[in-house]
Amino acid sequence: MYGFSFATRIGLALALVLGATLPAPAQEAFEQLKQLDSSAKMPKLNAFSATTRGSLDVATELKDVTLEAKLTKDGDSMQQGLSWRVFSPFPGDDGKLPLVASSEGGSAAFQLVPGDYFVNVAFGRAGATKKLSIPSSGTVDKQVLVLDAGGLVLNAVSGPDVKIPPGELSFSVYSAEVREDGERGLVMADVKPDNIVRLNAGTYHIVSEYGSVNAAVRADIQVEAGKLTQATIQHRAAKVTLKLVADEGGEAIADTAWSVLTSAGDVVSESVSAFPSMVLAEGEYTAIARNKDKIYQRDFSVSAGHNSDIEVLMSALSSPGQLPADQAIDSE
Repeated sequence: MYGFSFATRIGLALALVLGATLPAPAQEAFEQLKQLDSSAKMPKLNAFSATTRGSLDVATELKDVTLEAKLTKDGDSMQQGLSWRVFSPFPGDDGKLPLVASSEGGSAAFQLVPGDYFVNVAFGRAGATKKLSIPSSGTVDKQVLVLDAGGLVLNAVSGPDVKIPPGELSFSVYSAEVREDGERGLVMADVKPDNIVRLNAGTYHIVSEYGSVNAAVRADIQVEAGKLTQATIQHRAAKVTLKLVADEGGEAIADTAWSVLTSAGDVVSESVSAFPSMVLAEGEYTAIARNKDKIYQRDFSVSAGHNSDIEVLMSALSSPGQLPADQAIDSE
C-alpha cells in the first residue's frame, strides 16, 4: 500500500525545494525537471560518479547518500512506487542536465562524488526536487523529500445511480489554472475508472467522457496530501440503439446509413449499420436513416440513465413538407 488515508471530499504545482541560487545555464536546465515524465524508462543503477566540470582526483572518496520520501511531513517513509533520479547541475552539450544515477522502489542509497546535485523523486504524477550538496569530508545526513501528494480514484454513473461499463468511460486530468491562451495544462489523459492516480496536492479540473459522441461532464476536484480522494461523477446521458424496421418490433434492416441530429440541427453522429449503438447526452434528437435511395426519420428523447432502443418505421411515401415522423421520402 502507498500510505494513503481515505477522504470523501471532492474539489498542480510541483513542489520544488531549492538551495542556493544557480548560475543561469544551470537554472535554465533545471527548469526541465518540471517536465520529467515519471513513466520514462531509466537505468536501474545503485551508484556511480557524477558528471562534473574538470577532472576528478581518482582518489576522491565516494560518499554514501540515503534518500527517503514521504507523502506528508509527518507521514511514514514510503516503501514502494518511487522513481529516484540524480542529476548533475551542469548542463551537457544538449543543454540538459545529465542523469548520473537512478533507482526504483522505496528508499534509495547512492554513492556519489562530493559536489552539487539535483535529486528528483516521482510518485506517479507527483514529484519533488531538491538541491543536494555533498561535502568532501564528514558524513552526509539522510535526505528526506516531502512529496505533498495524495491519490485520486475516479468513477461515474448515468442518471442517479446506473453503473457505467468501465470500457465506455475515460477521464482526463487538467490543471485548475487557465493559461493565457485559454487552455488548461493536461496532467494525464485516458485515465480509467477505479485506478489510483497519484498527484501533488491541489485542485484539478476533471473531464469525464461517457462514450464517444457528446456525453461529457467537467468537475473541479481537490486532492489532499496523504489522502485518497474518491470521486463519482454523474452523467446526464444514456445509451440508445437505432433500428430501421418495416414493422414495430421487426428485424433491423441492414446496410442503413444513419445520422443523428440535435434539436438545433447539429449532426452529432454518423454511421452505417443495421443497429448502431451510441451514448447521447440527455436531450431531444432526430434520427435519420437512409436505405436504398429512401430517407426515413424519427424524433426521440434521451433521458439520463434510461437506455433504450429507437425504432424508425418504414411507411408510405409522403412529400417533404407533410412528412410525419417515421415516414420516408425519395432522396435526390
